[in-house]
Amino acid sequence: MTRKGQFVVSLVVITAVLAGLSSLLLGYSHAQAAEVVADGGVDPGVLRWGFLAAALATGLSSLGAAYAVAAVGTAAVGALAEKPELFGRAIILVGLAEGIAIYGVIISVLILNRLG
Repeated sequence: MTRKGQFVVSLVVITAVLAGLSSLLLGYSHAQAAEVVADGGVDPGVLRWGFLAAALATGLSSLGAAYAVAAVGTAAVGALAEKPELFGRAIILVGLAEGIAIYGVIISVLILNRLG
């Protein structure tokens, strides 16, 4: 399997996992929802959209980071083959690309804290 094929397969697997997680989060039962509202909690519709937003923030930022790391990493390896002294700069660039996923996780945590 080619490298591009492996990337596409991994994207499909990640998307399937995110879809399954979202469907579990959206499957909040009406009985549980009535208890939450009766206890003075958050409206179940808000919880559903909040959970979906948190899952999408993490999932899409992770997909974006994966794409960025793949692009920057292959370019960095190509540059390192010609000039090994560029190792430090290449690691910094790959780390910056990975930061995209960390920002998504931070946003998800902020969303989930706001719901609770």
